[in-house]
Amino acid sequence: MKGPRKMLAPMLTVLMAIGLLAGCGSNDDNNSTASGATGNDVKGEKITLRMIESLTSPKRTELIQAMLTKFESENPNIKVDFISPPFDQADNKIRTMLGSSEELDIMEVRDLNVAEFVNNGYVEPLNSYTEKWDDFATVSSVSKSVGTVADKLYFIPNGLYQRQMFYRSDWFEEKGLKPPTTWQELYETGKQLTDPAKNRFGFSFRGAGGSNGTTDAMILAYNGANVNVEDSMFTTDGATVYSTPEAKAAMELYLKIYKETSPPDSINWGFQEQVQAFTSGVTAILLQDPDVIQSLQEKMEEGTWATAPLQTGPTGKALFSAGGAGWGISSKSKHKEEAWKLIAFLSSPEVNTGFSKDFGLIPIHTSATEDEFFKTGPYKTLIDMSNKPDMFVNAKPPFEYPGTGQWGQVAMESGQALLLGQVSLEETLKKWDAFWVDQKAKVKK
Repeated sequence: MKGPRKMLAPMLTVLMAIGLLAGCGSNDDNNSTASGATGNDVKGEKITLRMIESLTSPKRTELIQAMLTKFESENPNIKVDFISPPFDQADNKIRTMLGSSEELDIMEVRDLNVAEFVNNGYVEPLNSYTEKWDDFATVSSVSKSVGTVADKLYFIPNGLYQRQMFYRSDWFEEKGLKPPTTWQELYETGKQLTDPAKNRFGFSFRGAGGSNGTTDAMILAYNGANVNVEDSMFTTDGATVYSTPEAKAAMELYLKIYKETSPPDSINWGFQEQVQAFTSGVTAILLQDPDVIQSLQEKMEEGTWATAPLQTGPTGKALFSAGGAGWGISSKSKHKEEAWKLIAFLSSPEVNTGFSKDFGLIPIHTSATEDEFFKTGPYKTLIDMSNKPDMFVNAKPPFEYPGTGQWGQVAMESGQALLLGQVSLEETLKKWDAFWVDQKAKVKK
């Protein structure tokens, strides 16, 4: 998912076709119905739901607003006050509203901050609602796990994000190159495609917000089978993945990829700059989630770009995880029944699959696997990866650690210092190791 974290993330068929998690049990006496019908509906009283999004963008906001308009037309007794802060201010805006007990019914919760919101008592468990919701049966197990903390579900994703490789097929054809299948090949291929005199570079590097999407992917791939897939910041013997010799080897290659295949100013690039460099013909290889597909289709000529699977490490494995954001109910909402009714509407197979097509996300329902839209074109790569589960391994992200939301900032700041030569690689890895050792200790307490 893009943003401070962009996490990380699985392939379409895995996301939609693997077995569903066991249904979440109710832990209260809530008498909600699948439809969310309440006394307000019966009496004809009109209520207003206050709803705020996090991952704002003009097109996304427009799409969500259209869905809300449809919901309001079908539910004339409910009005939705939709709040769309600027993207870089949205999460802090949500925290401020929740912390000050400002009136709020539905907020967009992210995999990065769900543990934080749960620990602060900001978000309502949805278990008692989903057990009465018929459509919950087709929500994929990965979609459920993204919004779950300690066996309780706190948000329904509005779509899933999973990284894949996008590359300039026209550049590759010019030089007779094939898409790189390993990180080492990515470096070697990137060097062949780099020509600073022509303002051409092999790799669309990202050194600012979200940079840990690359460093984490490389370190996990290099650790390979030694990663604890149920707790992916740690190895099977309990050490952090950053404390291993494999992590050092991965980061040594990471430094070479930046210095020898990437634009120098990409140390300051975030999501927008990274994608813009690719679409404008500055870079040849982009690692991103499927939400960039529409932008590429709009800005690039057909046949000039293509997709390929993720790169593997020395042992032939690539570890990935799904990321997502979605709709949760504020624990202090005065209209929880109506709030759930709206979430159920937005999360229905028809509405969610339509939104996923329009915005470029992976739908949350297993039924979407039968849709030809997701079986062809740039989405096909996700299915190709899912057909090789021994090579492309699904690892659970560290969403349940309270400090997960800060990890992106820590990794970015220390990573930039490393790239600038201000600190050594050993110092950087020790800092990253200490961060996750501390997170583990806090959870144990």
